[in-house]
Amino acid sequence: MNYWRRRSLMLLLALSASLTVGSHCRADRRDRLEAPPAAIAQAASAEAPAYEQRDLDWVDASRARAVPARLYWPKQVADGARVPLVVFSHGIGGSRRGYSYLGAYWSSQGIASLHVQHVGSDRELWFGNPLTLVSRLQDAAQEREALNRVGDVRFALDQMLHGEWAAHIDTERIVAAGHSYGANTTLLLAGARVTRAGQALDLREPRIKAAIIISAPPFYGEPDVAAILQAIRIPTLHITSTEDVIRIPGYYSDARDRVRVFEATGSATKALAVFEGGSHSMFTDRAGTGGALLNPQVKAATKDLTLAFLRSVLDGRDDGLRGWSERYRDILARWLSQGS
Repeated sequence: MNYWRRRSLMLLLALSASLTVGSHCRADRRDRLEAPPAAIAQAASAEAPAYEQRDLDWVDASRARAVPARLYWPKQVADGARVPLVVFSHGIGGSRRGYSYLGAYWSSQGIASLHVQHVGSDRELWFGNPLTLVSRLQDAAQEREALNRVGDVRFALDQMLHGEWAAHIDTERIVAAGHSYGANTTLLLAGARVTRAGQALDLREPRIKAAIIISAPPFYGEPDVAAILQAIRIPTLHITSTEDVIRIPGYYSDARDRVRVFEATGSATKALAVFEGGSHSMFTDRAGTGGALLNPQVKAATKDLTLAFLRSVLDGRDDGLRGWSERYRDILARWLSQGS
C-alpha cells in the first residue's frame, strides 16, 4: 500500500473516532428509497412504540435547496391538544436518521421531534475520493454552509407551523437542539451574533424558546466568543464529556471549548453537564464510542437530562433537574446549574 493511500486510510480512521459518522456514513442509500411523505411508518421495536415516524422531503424553492427531515410524533395525542416541538440539527456528516435515541424518546414522552438534514454538510461528505475528504469537511465548515443550516431550520419550522401539523403544535413551546456543528447552528438560532463588515448578523429565530447544546465547537476564527454568545437570552442546556474532542485538521477543539461556550452564553438560566471520559461521537447513535459500558449509560443520562430540562423550560417542572446529578454522579465529572 503506497504512502498516500495508507495516510488517507489512517486519517479516515482517526476522523471516524471523533465525528458524527455512525451508520449513516455507510454506503447505503435507503434514504432515497423510503416511503413517500404521505405514508407514516411505525418505527421498528419489540413492542409497539409510543410514537410515529415520518420522513419528509421538502425543497426550499427560494434557495433551490433540498431540506429533508424526519419527524417523530407522539402517538397518543388527545383531540385538540397541542404538543411541544424540538427541532434537531445534526453534526457534520450526519443525516435526518441520526440521534434517533433522542427523537424516539422525546416523542414517546409527548414531545414531537423534527430532525433536519443539512445537504451541504450531511452524510454525502463521506462518499468520494478519500484523498479529498479533509477538503470536503473543511468546505462544509465554511460560513455559507453555517448560514444555510440556519435557513434549513427556519424553513423546516415554517413547514411544520403552516402545514398539516399547524393546529397540533404549541408555538409557545418550541426548542432547538443540536450536536457538534448542529450545536453551533442551534446557538445561532438561539441568538448568537457574529459581526461581518462591521455589522452584526442577527440570525435569532424568535419562535425558539430554549436550546439544547451538545458538544458545541468554538466559533472558529472568532477571537471573542463572549461577544458572540452574550446576546443569547433563552434558557440553554450544555452537554459534553471530558474526552469530547474534534480532530478535523484546522478545526481541532476539546472539552474546554465546550465549557467556554457555556460560560460565554448569556442565558440567565443555563446548565452544564460534563460526563467523565467518553468521546465526541458518543452522543450520536453510534454504539460503543467512548466506551462500551459508558456509552449506553451516557445515552440514558442524556435522555433523562434533556427531558428534565424540557419539562422545566416548557412546563415549569423542576423536580427532574433537581435530582438528576445525584442519579448519575458515578459518570459525571461536573454539573452546574444557574438561574433555575
